[in-house]
Amino acid sequence: MPRPKEGKSRDGAPMHYSVGALIEMGGRYLLIDRANFPFGFAGVAGHIDEGENEIQALKREVEEESGLKVERFRLIFEEPIFHDRCSRGITGHYWYLFECSVSGELKQDESEAKSIGWYSKEKIQNLKLEPAWEHWFKKLNIIE
Repeated sequence: MPRPKEGKSRDGAPMHYSVGALIEMGGRYLLIDRANFPFGFAGVAGHIDEGENEIQALKREVEEESGLKVERFRLIFEEPIFHDRCSRGITGHYWYLFECSVSGELKQDESEAKSIGWYSKEKIQNLKLEPAWEHWFKKLNIIE
């Protein structure tokens, strides 16, 4: 398993770097129901691996988790989230969130997701979201 890119927060705590893909089509957002900790519904996302930049990680994660290919992307947020525990025990992640256009056929990676699908804003309001994605969806006014 590749090692995540690591850094330190301002207070010296270890921090990982992560990417997220906000993929919207026809007023619905692509979400997975995570099979692994942290549990909950989330957009396609993951750690940036050592030796990889955020664009490479974005394209890799989207293809691995959804089978889709990133055609276009735009960085919409870049910031740390300190209440974002991952399976490796790190609570701080420096995030790059991209809005993406994709192509291809949607495929579920059963090692990553219990399900994958398209959800309206109304439906997302009632889902148990993974904490980082709850943060993003509130910031984007997708949920209240």
